[in-house]
Amino acid sequence: MKTVIDVAKDFSPYPAGRYVDDGPYSGEAFREQNLVPALREGEKVIIQLDGSEGYGSSFLEEAFGGLVRGGYFSAQELNELLSIVSDDIALIDEIRAYINSANQKANH
Repeated sequence: MKTVIDVAKDFSPYPAGRYVDDGPYSGEAFREQNLVPALREGEKVIIQLDGSEGYGSSFLEEAFGGLVRGGYFSAQELNELLSIVSDDIALIDEIRAYINSANQKANH
């Protein structure tokens, strides 16, 4: 079984900010409310990024890099569990880079 999270429909079409203090649709809020619960099920999680008004680097780094930095999951676990879907390939690469960067910092 797999879970699909459509950011624009299931979270907000206007994701922005790093922390909850920055607003209700921050990367931290998305991570805590959507990503962590879905990933803890242990099944494949598909993240659909298309349909929002765009993503700031602070939102993406906190949501996805924060999964590793916060000790929720390793980069290897995320590579197995997380599938990111977008027409913008650069966005997928950016998210993978945040995950890998957080992993490198955690292992040093």
